[in-house]
Amino acid sequence: MSDTEQTPAEATGPLFTSLGLADPILRAVADLGYESPSPIQAQSIPVLLAGRNLLGTAQTGTGKTAAFALPLLSQLDEQQRSPQILVLTPTRELAIQVAEAFQTYARYLKQFHVLPIYGGSDIRSQLKGLQRGAQVIVGTPGRVLDHLRRNSLDLRQLRALVLDEADEMLRMGFIDDVETILAKTPASCQRALFSATMPQQIKRVANTYLGDAEQISIAAKTRTVERISQSYLGIKHHHKMDALTRILEVEEFDGMIIFVRTKSATTDIADKLEARGFSAAALNGDLTQALREKTIDKLKRNQLDIIVATDVAARGLDVERISHVINYDIPYDNESYVHRIGRTGRAGREGKAILFVTPKEQRMLRSIEKSTRQPITPMNLPTNAEVSGQRVDQFSRQLLKVIGSEETAPFLNFLTQFSQENEISIEDAAAALVWMAQKDRPLFPRQEALESNFSSGKPDRADKPRRERPQREERPRRDDRPKRDSKPALAGVDMVTYRIEVGHNDQIKPSNIVGAIANEADIESQYIGHIKLYDEFSTVELPAGMPDALLQHLQKVRVGAKLMRISPLDKNAVLPSAGERPPRSPSKRPANKPQGKNSGARGYGGKPDDGNRPVKKKKYGKLKQRGND
Repeated sequence: MSDTEQTPAEATGPLFTSLGLADPILRAVADLGYESPSPIQAQSIPVLLAGRNLLGTAQTGTGKTAAFALPLLSQLDEQQRSPQILVLTPTRELAIQVAEAFQTYARYLKQFHVLPIYGGSDIRSQLKGLQRGAQVIVGTPGRVLDHLRRNSLDLRQLRALVLDEADEMLRMGFIDDVETILAKTPASCQRALFSATMPQQIKRVANTYLGDAEQISIAAKTRTVERISQSYLGIKHHHKMDALTRILEVEEFDGMIIFVRTKSATTDIADKLEARGFSAAALNGDLTQALREKTIDKLKRNQLDIIVATDVAARGLDVERISHVINYDIPYDNESYVHRIGRTGRAGREGKAILFVTPKEQRMLRSIEKSTRQPITPMNLPTNAEVSGQRVDQFSRQLLKVIGSEETAPFLNFLTQFSQENEISIEDAAAALVWMAQKDRPLFPRQEALESNFSSGKPDRADKPRRERPQREERPRRDDRPKRDSKPALAGVDMVTYRIEVGHNDQIKPSNIVGAIANEADIESQYIGHIKLYDEFSTVELPAGMPDALLQHLQKVRVGAKLMRISPLDKNAVLPSAGERPPRSPSKRPANKPQGKNSGARGYGGKPDDGNRPVKKKKYGKLKQRGND
């Protein structure tokens, strides 16, 4: 269910007519068939109508858009052309969706104008729209701030400001821009903040700018919609594409979104699907806004069946015909999974979500199940017989469509004459024609057997074969044993150590660093070397030869809520032991105290940091990044 759609009327709940909304707004609500508000709407509308600030916590799909749009529109001054309501959203797609919702609810308001402003589109058209006048502005923080700097957006007469999906804006690194915009709004401006979760930084913003806001929290019985069928397929990474193809052949779907982690993967997988006969297109942040909107419009008009997208690109995407969501890459966190599968099963429709899980990602699967409080059932990979049956069925339907048509009459005469001249039966000739027609897409394919649905637990000791071990006197000494490379992918790769300005004090983990670098630098996590965490900063090993443009880009990437500010580590830098605080002042160390050979950069991992005194090894000094985080 989208934020702009309602649940069926409940006999025991209140009606929209009892909430005090303006008559034109109630007429629009009645036209849409809404009768009973959702819980977030029933509690939020009276608070906002009373002019009080609001802090709302509710999951996506609970009707938050109507919860703030209906009461704010009810108090709109139709004669005032300057902006009265400003709504900040994390993505362009959500901005467009919210603007469309405002337009729908205000259909009976005279001279009403709503203007979405976001990056990636022509700013000149937005400037013209602001000059003409709009009572409601819906935009992304970056573009709104851009207009404020140009003095093209006037907030002096603003009556209400809404932060929609504030936690997502924090995750995407917009929170500083949001605070700058909040500081430029009038003190008398009514404010509302809606968020699925309430991180500490969001609470701080609420305390600073919302004051004694009314707090509303809607606890979801389950984190995901019950009508979405959820299943997972255990599969090795290099078998994913073949598994995806088989699923697409067997599943009866209308529209589909395939989620991946990186922008490059969207185009790669979309191209492969196109080559295999599927109607697919990529959707990522590198596409122009016009092309992104055109792609989504094609999906809505049945001109496209499959979109391969990243999390950010598909944020706020609401297309009715999406029946399936496939998580080709498991998301980095549980919240992303909830948002992903929320693209289907909307407005009372049923949906299906499939999650690909590699052997190293089983722990993440259990974490998602625990978070959503719903089991994700294992599924079996479609067999050759199932794929063959589906192809035969589709081929049969195509034959039945053309049998008996006028176009086939000449070919029937040809087939009869051909059979008589060559003294073969029409059945044999027809079989030969079918074989020729299906060569590019065989009706009876011989596909490679793929290993799937691995065991999620450790094998029982009784079932494990005993390993023959040499007698103790025959075993080689420990020093003589060959050392194993813990990172085979890095063998022979020149590595450079970089420093990033986030550490233990910022509540980050090595997996957060791996995820940020792998996604933004488009580098596989197996090529990210060892990571060491300190209180104020961290170090990470990356392949040598990083382009300057990429290094500058990574400096602006955020890990958690803090800029990475990556830079090559000074080879002469003196580092504390991993996880331990550095000395407060160099003056406290005796000036004439000799420094050991292994001091400085060799001091972490339990090495002596001064050549004499051993350092107690902390447990997080041995942290290693995981290959598929």
